[in-house]
Amino acid sequence: MRSLQIETASLSYPVLIGGGIRKNAAELLSSLNLPMTKLLLITDEEVDIRYGEELFNLLQGRWPVKKVAVPSGEQAKSIDMYMKLQTEAIQFQLDRSSCILALGGGVVGDLAGFVASTFMRGIDYVQFPTTLLSHDSAVGGKVAINHPLGKNLIGAFHQPKAVIYDTECLATLPEKEMRSGMAEVIKHAFIHDESFVHDLLKIDSIESVTNEQLNEMVYKGISIKAAIVSKDEREEGIRAYLNFGHTLGHAVEAEYGYGDITHGDAVALGMQFALFVSEKVLNCPLDRRPISDWLQKLGYPGSVKQEISTEALISRMMNDKKTRGGVIQFVLLDRIGSVRLHSFKAEEIERWLNMWRLEGDE
Repeated sequence: MRSLQIETASLSYPVLIGGGIRKNAAELLSSLNLPMTKLLLITDEEVDIRYGEELFNLLQGRWPVKKVAVPSGEQAKSIDMYMKLQTEAIQFQLDRSSCILALGGGVVGDLAGFVASTFMRGIDYVQFPTTLLSHDSAVGGKVAINHPLGKNLIGAFHQPKAVIYDTECLATLPEKEMRSGMAEVIKHAFIHDESFVHDLLKIDSIESVTNEQLNEMVYKGISIKAAIVSKDEREEGIRAYLNFGHTLGHAVEAEYGYGDITHGDAVALGMQFALFVSEKVLNCPLDRRPISDWLQKLGYPGSVKQEISTEALISRMMNDKKTRGGVIQFVLLDRIGSVRLHSFKAEEIERWLNMWRLEGDE
């Protein structure tokens, strides 16, 4: 088992990474020395089938535990599901010394974390990630639900008390979900670590990634995020660098309809566009064509669907929480590992987006 310590202004907490460590959940939770009068275990229907009952049984001998499974997919991050979980918490008589456990991917972590952040003005929660994608979302304390007009617009900063990451769970992920998670690994490499990028470029297919490589990706990705979050917990400065690829990515997710494209596929599109803008605006020397070819070889889309209008995507970006005073904040690269925030008016981004989309049609 490997461990990292996340240091933020509000809290310091461990990230524990290893194969099979979920089986030691009771001991690991006890070692946190939290009051934990009761546990509300929140998972999704697919994860519940594989791991929910197992974790429930491991914990119920030591604490009163209630398990609730929400529907799988981004649609679960809704105000209706949030209210349902608050009702479950109230009916189970959670108190301020209780703890919520999030067993699943980024959707479950975001949703359960937001419930924890607002129940009785905030109670403890612990992340049990089960996907590669959630190596990013489980760390850093950003929790939220979606609104029909935009992703993650209703949320809070609420750090977990621990992240217990059993990489054995990744072995059962379908290729689509592995690819989605890999996009965030690629993002972390681009914004921070050139040698990591070169290592990733040697991967020919998602299926060829070994368990050893996966464990190293998770550790490196979380280490990069931890270094950034420790300096900027509430996204007032450099934490915004973690949004590389996400400005267009979130707009694509919302415009396609949540669940119709994975988060990672949308972010991969966003990164390809960000590299295009980085080249045009900052003269970034990176040869982006082989990068786009490599991403598409791994199965990522190379262009936005033609029936989605540029105007609709710009409208989505204008509602994004990164937009300030009608100006869209974009994360660009001077070069690999060197990041810059750049502000654009809507008409500027519209022009670049139209140019990029025309290039993809050639």
